[in-house]
Amino acid sequence: MRTLDETDIRILSLLAEDARQPYSDIAEEVELSPPAVSDRIERLQESGVIRRFTVDIDRSKLRTGVSVLVELSVEPGALEGVRSTLKAAESVEHVFTTAESELLFTARFEPSSIRESVLELLDSDEIEEYDVRLLSDTEWTPTVGGAEFALSCAECGNTVTEEGEVTRIDDTVYHFCCPSCEQRFTEAYEELQTRAAE
Repeated sequence: MRTLDETDIRILSLLAEDARQPYSDIAEEVELSPPAVSDRIERLQESGVIRRFTVDIDRSKLRTGVSVLVELSVEPGALEGVRSTLKAAESVEHVFTTAESELLFTARFEPSSIRESVLELLDSDEIEEYDVRLLSDTEWTPTVGGAEFALSCAECGNTVTEEGEVTRIDDTVYHFCCPSCEQRFTEAYEELQTRAAE
């Protein structure tokens, strides 16, 4: 799969609305058979367009504290470590990284200990400054409108076009912009496998 057609976009939109709806319902909407829908969704997963299926929990219905937005300025070189910490934290819901290497995240903390919770979560030596704002409401609305398929070559990082190559190695699908990138990647992979076996 190197391009998304209108049917793929519609399937993605339907899954974004409700990822648990039966393939038969999706098939009816896009005028395909359920097995054809299943095949398309599997290809979308293999190509990395669909990373996972998840659940959108309305935490306001659960007694889990108040929702806050935290903006962080981190020390140079600490960005990835702080991001990993935030992504692994149970209280953190979403993590965003700006082009200026600042981090924003939404989380839920007990109202009486917001400051302490932020400081417990992060190593203060890695944080230059932070700002916490109480949120009155949050809404997550994923859409795929106007999307174009843009795979990156596993070897050189260039965009994979219609002329690109696809190879499955050890149950993983790799996309390449040209046959020479595919060959270089495959040879390097095989060499690593040989070394690992020695």
